[in-house]
Amino acid sequence: MAKKNKAGRLTLPQAKRRIHDDALLYIMLIPVLAWYIVFCYVPMSGITLAFRNYTFNGGIWGSPWVGLANFQKMFSDTEFIRAVKNTLILGVGGIIFQMPCAILLAILINELRGKWSKKFFQTVVTFPHFISWVVLSGILVNLFSSTGIVNQVLNSLGFASIEPLTTPGPFRWFIWLTNIWKEVGWDSIIYLAAITSIDPGLYEAAEVDGAGRLQKIWHITLPGIKPTIVIMLIMAVGSLMSNGRFDQIYNMYSATVYSTADTLDTYIFRETFTTGALNFGYSTAIGLFKSVIGVILITVSNKICTALGEQGLF
Repeated sequence: MAKKNKAGRLTLPQAKRRIHDDALLYIMLIPVLAWYIVFCYVPMSGITLAFRNYTFNGGIWGSPWVGLANFQKMFSDTEFIRAVKNTLILGVGGIIFQMPCAILLAILINELRGKWSKKFFQTVVTFPHFISWVVLSGILVNLFSSTGIVNQVLNSLGFASIEPLTTPGPFRWFIWLTNIWKEVGWDSIIYLAAITSIDPGLYEAAEVDGAGRLQKIWHITLPGIKPTIVIMLIMAVGSLMSNGRFDQIYNMYSATVYSTADTLDTYIFRETFTTGALNFGYSTAIGLFKSVIGVILITVSNKICTALGEQGLF
């Protein structure tokens, strides 16, 4: 290893020698760096659209500057404020309901005795993740629409119809429940991986001391995966403004549930393409707002976790 000078820095010959010694590693980094530059950093120049009035003739660089006009329009739009509120409610609800389900499912699968039974149940609960929301939404609409199979069965038994797809309050719960059913198996994989990293000797020692299954879960399994839970929580908080539910909501919602289901992603799509305005500057301004809030959320949540003595992301 090359030694550092008194200032704690490598000299130029030492740096060259280190690069020469690790040349293969640096070569392997080139495709990764190229991908990030081409697909992540170069497109960031489009952020300037947030301060322009986009025109097709002018393009990104020829469109006139409008300063903060797009942001003024954004914060004065009641539909935007409603979309922010709905995005946060759906995101926080997803964390409160979905994360515990994923942790509990991982623990339950881990507690299964048979090797094949573990594989079987993990495959069963993970499979829904690979179903497209386009396909799944069509199935759910056919099941739960006003004339769907569920209401036909309820009516034939003398019960009143349920309409979760057209009622604002129930629609929000419908989003949470269907997303849990689809994604909880996939989310549990990372917790299962964390459980496998726990030293088996701890369980053996606890068993010798007379600890039951629930005691081992509470005192060994949960503390063992606590760092993973904290990191996943930080990442979930950081993605509250982009909770990844566009496909799910867009394929099932309607104007009757906009009050509780219209999120920032669906609002941007509707404002940009459905209304015919094609105001890409306004859409970019909302996207920039989402990114800034996301950075703030993930930074604050990381600071809180590290202040509480937990290991954060950075």
